[in-house]
Amino acid sequence: MKPIFENIPHDKGASSFHAYRIVVPFFEFKWHFHPEYELTYIVKGSGYRLVGNTYEDFQAGDLVLLGRNVPHTWSGKSLDGVSVEAVVIQFGKEPMQSLLASPEGAALHQLLNEAAHGVRFPVREVWIEQLNRLLAMEGMLRMLHGLALLEELAQAPYERISPNPIQHSFSPQQELRINTICRYIMNHFNDPLTVEKVATVSGMSTSNFCKFFKKATGKTFSDYVNEIRIQEACILLRETERKISTIASDCGFETLSYFNRVFLTKKKCRPMAYRKYFLR
Repeated sequence: MKPIFENIPHDKGASSFHAYRIVVPFFEFKWHFHPEYELTYIVKGSGYRLVGNTYEDFQAGDLVLLGRNVPHTWSGKSLDGVSVEAVVIQFGKEPMQSLLASPEGAALHQLLNEAAHGVRFPVREVWIEQLNRLLAMEGMLRMLHGLALLEELAQAPYERISPNPIQHSFSPQQELRINTICRYIMNHFNDPLTVEKVATVSGMSTSNFCKFFKKATGKTFSDYVNEIRIQEACILLRETERKISTIASDCGFETLSYFNRVFLTKKKCRPMAYRKYFLR
């Protein structure tokens, strides 16, 4: 998949730590990358997070650190139908070079290396308070508090999102096409979707589309669509009381048996067991 390069506007006094809050009706699919590291905390909303070729569902409390030039997007909706919200911190490596080369910077240096995989943290209330304080700070004060937060994260447990470091090798010509394809799938995953139909949307023959899509995403079209449908099903299983058969249909699965089979393959458990786990 070919993401869009994003040029982060380091305004507000050309701060080394660019901090801002996003409040929008929904998180739009926009797969992109930039040379800054990015720490994102989801305050409100749920949906799907795509980092490299790894699709996962997210919900409020999602806290993720991404390395430089790691392609990513959050795509999701609000639970109250009003808005979604996130706090984002973006920063470069250059102002920290001396620190990272020092013994005191060893743990942070290791964390930033790990960020090439994308890493997620179990959220702690103290970190959220620090993120909110950062939004009100500027200049050296923001940088010092940002480094203090990163040092705390470096000492905390975390999980890799991708088993391998994520690197982009993308040609600019393909970025519009793949984003058009993925937005279409995201907006129509609960409809009957055929490879022929999406190939037509992309302006490609079916055979060329299949080759392009597999090379871009690392997945076949059907596997990619099933991942999105299963991630939506997980959200509905956790956050609603709908019948499993209804969820299967609402997520685009034509039969309950096929839904159960795909769910078991993707999540290593059955839908009912998944729901019971989150009801504990």
